[in-house]
Amino acid sequence: MDERPFWKRKRLDEMTPAEWESLCDGCGKCCLMKLEYEDSGEIDWTNVACQLLDHRTCRCKSYALRQVLVEDCVSLTPDNVGEITWLPATCGYRLIREGRDLYWWHPLVSGDPDTVHAAGISVRGRVIAEGAAGELEDHIVGWVDRRPRRSRSRQETTNAEGKARRPAQASDRSIPDQALCLAGSTAGKEGEHDVPGNRNQPDP
Repeated sequence: MDERPFWKRKRLDEMTPAEWESLCDGCGKCCLMKLEYEDSGEIDWTNVACQLLDHRTCRCKSYALRQVLVEDCVSLTPDNVGEITWLPATCGYRLIREGRDLYWWHPLVSGDPDTVHAAGISVRGRVIAEGAAGELEDHIVGWVDRRPRRSRSRQETTNAEGKARRPAQASDRSIPDQALCLAGSTAGKEGEHDVPGNRNQPDP
C-alpha cells in the first residue's frame, strides 16, 4: 500500500473535494489585484487586496457569496489550473501540477495553519484595502510571485560572510493597460477553489 501523502501520489483530478481544498495554503496572494499588459499578456501584482479578503486571517470574509459580490471571481478547478498563468510560484495547486512538492510551511506539511504566516509567505500585514488604494499602478510590488530558495529549511540561507540572503525583488514595469480582479479563499464547492482576477510594504 502506498503510504505517501495524497498530494505525492494523486493527480489533481484524482483528489477528493476535501483533498483539493486542503491544497490551498491560505496565503491570500490570489486575492490581490493584478494588472495585465494587453500587448504582452504579462501580469503585474499589486498589494491591493480584494474587498472580501480578511487582512489578518488571509481568508475570504464572505465565501458563500463571493461570486455574487465579486463579479470577476474565478473558480479554480483541476481543468483550468494549467490555463491560469498568474498563480503564484508558491501556490500548492501550481506546485503539484508542475510535479513539485509542497513547501515546509504549507499546512499539510507542517500541520499548522499559521506557518504560512510565520514564514512570511502570506499577505498578512502587507496589503491595503481595495477601497483605499486609488490607482492600482501606484501599488505594483515584486514580492508576491517570488519562489523561496529552499523548500525544507525554516532558516534563511547565508552567504560566505554569514549574512542573510534573500531572493532579488522583481523589477516593476511601466503603467499597465488593463486591470484584473481575481479573489480567493479556502473552502467552497466541491472540486473548486476561487481566486480573483498607499504604501508598499517592505519585504519580510
